[in-house]
Amino acid sequence: MSTPAELRTRAEALAAPLPALLAQAEKLSASVLPGAHGRRRAGTGDEFWQYRQATSSDAGARIDWRRSGRSDVHFVRETEWQAAQAITLWVDRSQAMQFSGHKSRAPKSERARLLALALSVLLLKAGERVGLMPDLPARAGRAQLDPLALALSDAEDGSDYGAPPLSILPAHSQAVFLSDFLGDPEPVQEAVGRAADRGVRGALVQVLDPAEEEFPYQGRSIFESMGGVLRHETLRANDLQARYRDRLAERKDMLAALARVTGWQVLTHHTGQPAASALMWLWQELDARRGR
Repeated sequence: MSTPAELRTRAEALAAPLPALLAQAEKLSASVLPGAHGRRRAGTGDEFWQYRQATSSDAGARIDWRRSGRSDVHFVRETEWQAAQAITLWVDRSQAMQFSGHKSRAPKSERARLLALALSVLLLKAGERVGLMPDLPARAGRAQLDPLALALSDAEDGSDYGAPPLSILPAHSQAVFLSDFLGDPEPVQEAVGRAADRGVRGALVQVLDPAEEEFPYQGRSIFESMGGVLRHETLRANDLQARYRDRLAERKDMLAALARVTGWQVLTHHTGQPAASALMWLWQELDARRGR
């Protein structure tokens, strides 16, 4: 059993990355959306949204007589829709996500975690409920950020490649999976298929290092998985380039086909690109779906 001193040391080490990660996420979210964002559509709620001209189907009790008194037509006062949605995130924590093709670029895992937390900041500000697979249920409010940051800062799970858990997601909710999706495709297909069967819609964000896209290797090279399980040595790496690119294209086609069948969306994002571009895409995609 750990002593109090040992427990405190481990706790401090675990919490050390949180302020930096949260600060980066807050800064990134602010660059995409400077202020809190409402849902901007009519529905059940307390906040005023707009006046619209009354129709024959509107009950008399819905007429705003003060506003209608200033014109020759009747107006209805609409409030903004405020039913919180549940958005569940999954971030690949496998060894493969630790790859970086250049010392100037952060590993794929850092970009995936940053995008997940920055998206959480935006969604929580909008009043939504955000959770993280496998064991952080979706909740609303600013207080959910600390558990999210803590969970996202956990160490890698030790596997060579990651796959989303087969968790039961809330029916008719949304989900975002962030991974390189370079491992066995079947668990990904099964997880997305099960989610779609429950009416869950979402997005797949494939995070790749530019070197994984370009395959810039020449001559004698040794390729080894981040976990050290797989290893291949060749004297002519350039001979592998065409076959590698074909295999990567096949994987992208698989993700695109999976998205078409399930009604999800897919984005390939490179760590050499600005994180804001992927975050804006995610925000717009999820915001559009919340309006459906």
